[in-house]
Amino acid sequence: MDKVTRLASEKGVVIFSKSSCCLCYAVNILFQELGVTPTVHEIDQDPDGREMEKALLRLGCNAPVPAVFIGGKLVGSTNEVMSRHLSGSLIPLLKPYQQTLS
Repeated sequence: MDKVTRLASEKGVVIFSKSSCCLCYAVNILFQELGVTPTVHEIDQDPDGREMEKALLRLGCNAPVPAVFIGGKLVGSTNEVMSRHLSGSLIPLLKPYQQTLS
């Protein structure tokens, strides 16, 4: 669990993903379209991936991937991210991490 919490707090927007997960890809693209470049950790490519998956479930993710952290805090999986986006509460969370377009 220490590795997950450390990685989740190192950058502003972090997604724990699996390389074959289409929902992970969709969440990543959503963030990019909103002007945020998330840090993506592919847990299926990590030697500690199984332990990381268990840690994400213990932290409260209803599905191990995608697990989205903003500002070091767990936002949740696809359902929570999309619900926040549709309700208008996602963009204010992302504002500090958006890149300005020149």
